[in-house]
Amino acid sequence: MKYDLDERERTDLDRRLADVQKRTGVQVVLAVIERSDSYPELPWKAFALGASAAALAVYAADIMRPVWISGSAALFAAAAMLATGAAAALFCLFAPGFARLFLDAHRAEGEARQYASSLFLSRELFATRGRTGVLLLVSLFERQVIVLPDTGLARRLDREALRGIIARMAVPLKAGRVARALEDGLGRLEEVLAETAAGEYGGNELPDGIVEEKGP
Repeated sequence: MKYDLDERERTDLDRRLADVQKRTGVQVVLAVIERSDSYPELPWKAFALGASAAALAVYAADIMRPVWISGSAALFAAAAMLATGAAAALFCLFAPGFARLFLDAHRAEGEARQYASSLFLSRELFATRGRTGVLLLVSLFERQVIVLPDTGLARRLDREALRGIIARMAVPLKAGRVARALEDGLGRLEEVLAETAAGEYGGNELPDGIVEEKGP
């Protein structure tokens, strides 16, 4: 599943991000990831479903019209089952919506969170004065939003606040409106943090620009 922010979207998000940081005093990094894992098991699950469905169809046809099965007919039935399974597996590779049917929700969230944690460390979001970095990550294939605040924001961003940010972003993300989801997330983040902002903004301590990666 591929989605590229266009230049207008990047410019608008960069401007909005700068406003949020100045008003709240935190360091925010936005990230858009195509997928958080390769999920090699999904095509096999699709293959199993396709082959099973074809076998069921053959069995139903045999019950409706019981005839003596010749060797060639049995070979044809086996080939049809394998071909249907292969087609389902291939479709899984090129149709993210179909592949997502075989993805467990807990696994999707876990992989997205693991990717976000790795990105948090590799981009050194922890290296800010006061530990005020926060990662706002969207993983497209999984349709997951992960918000990772640093330790300095523990009191300002509790679990309820994080759930509110994620809920605000979930609706536009499900509709494929990635830029809007990020804007809504920044808006909710600003609402939560603006009331507890302390002191003046000390400038951007983290690299500018939205992180866009394909993932594994």
